[in-house]
Amino acid sequence: MSRHNFDPSRLDRRQFLRWSAGAGAAGLLYSSGLQARPLSTDARIVIIGGGASGMAMANRLSHQLDGARITLVEPREVHHYQPGWTLVASGVWKPEKTMQPNSRFIPTGVDWVRQPADSIDAVNRRVELGDGSWIDYDYLVVATGLQLNYHLIDGMSSDLVGSHGIGSVYASIEGATRTRDAIDAWIAQGSGKGIFTAAPTPVKCAGAPLKMTFTTLSRLEATGHRDDFQVEFMAPGLGLFSQPYINDFVKQRFDDQGVTRRHHYRLSAIDPQAREAEFTFVGPDSEFTSHHQLRESEFSREGERRVVTGYDFIHVVPPMSAPDFVKASDLIAQDGPFRGEWLDVDIHTLQHNRYPEVFGIGDVIGAPINKTAASVKAQAPVVEANLLAQIQGQPLLARHNGYTSCPMITGIGMAMLVEFGYDNNFDFLPSFPFIDPKDESWAAWVMKDRMLQPAYYAVLEGQA
Repeated sequence: MSRHNFDPSRLDRRQFLRWSAGAGAAGLLYSSGLQARPLSTDARIVIIGGGASGMAMANRLSHQLDGARITLVEPREVHHYQPGWTLVASGVWKPEKTMQPNSRFIPTGVDWVRQPADSIDAVNRRVELGDGSWIDYDYLVVATGLQLNYHLIDGMSSDLVGSHGIGSVYASIEGATRTRDAIDAWIAQGSGKGIFTAAPTPVKCAGAPLKMTFTTLSRLEATGHRDDFQVEFMAPGLGLFSQPYINDFVKQRFDDQGVTRRHHYRLSAIDPQAREAEFTFVGPDSEFTSHHQLRESEFSREGERRVVTGYDFIHVVPPMSAPDFVKASDLIAQDGPFRGEWLDVDIHTLQHNRYPEVFGIGDVIGAPINKTAASVKAQAPVVEANLLAQIQGQPLLARHNGYTSCPMITGIGMAMLVEFGYDNNFDFLPSFPFIDPKDESWAAWVMKDRMLQPAYYAVLEGQA
């Protein structure tokens, strides 16, 4: 079903909403499989990070263990629903809809340390806090999330988001709001050039750069003067999305909507005052047909670098990695594709490959996909089961299949529910029989706009 012939009347809205409410969004909320009798143990368990993954583990382990001392290391008082930031930056949601107090989710009996972690001593099994004190552990769950490396783009910092036509949905909830304002200002001009970028590293919510492009296109088309706006997408590689079918779909849709694509270019520097962006060539540029190429006159060449001048808006996606203190520890991957950048875990059991008392969950782990809240939903019961098995000296039988999900927004009011995993060339793993992952639909938009947030909070509370 293409965007050009979509007919909302083909979907029975009332029937869909009635079914989803009655089923409890079965594909999103499922039985957690908690054992009836908690395991008695005096183990000291430290969880670093109180985002989606850390909070989910704090709740699950507090229900499953009797006598354990569970410590959650998290300095923030406010929990951010980051999957909603694209909707904020697109002008669909208000910022306050994405925030809740962390105290709402922390279970009774868990020791909440309101400090950042500063280092991990894996050999001696202890975590150093920001004030210089140490917490010893018997078991460690690394749920730190990842780090935004704006500093790797010369001239760029998160403080620039919202000024000089710069947007970045990843920066913060304030950054998402300022990104919305920057897009508003560009549209209000009635014409101009917008550049959308992607990062050369794995990123959280890999679909977000594409979603921001699609929602902005939707807004530009709504003005009735789409042809007055030039839209370009600069990608550091040949692909735009890891799932092959969706990758091809996005490329074709960009072409159909008049988006100029240039591949194998990463954003390496930015001059905010001059509104110039420097891109570094990182691979063979074989993706274009002549009618989608950027005009050479728009670039000045300096070796392998190209400078795009005169943009009115640019969406910056920074390189990302594990936090610096994780990278500096013995827990970081020492070889392979995640070397020096991501936590070294078995991608199926989520146990550390060299320190069996350590488990990883969420964005920090080195895995081919999986940096989404939906991945946390799938990983949490695996970490729970395998950590309990490790405590009891039993084999680790729970396996993570790489499940991840991206509600790929293709325009305001339309989306595709993309669910896939590690195996079979990232084959689809659909949860809902009435939603075809290859089609855009209003139903998938409703999932993103109305249903995923309650499911997300159920994950945090250990109920899903």
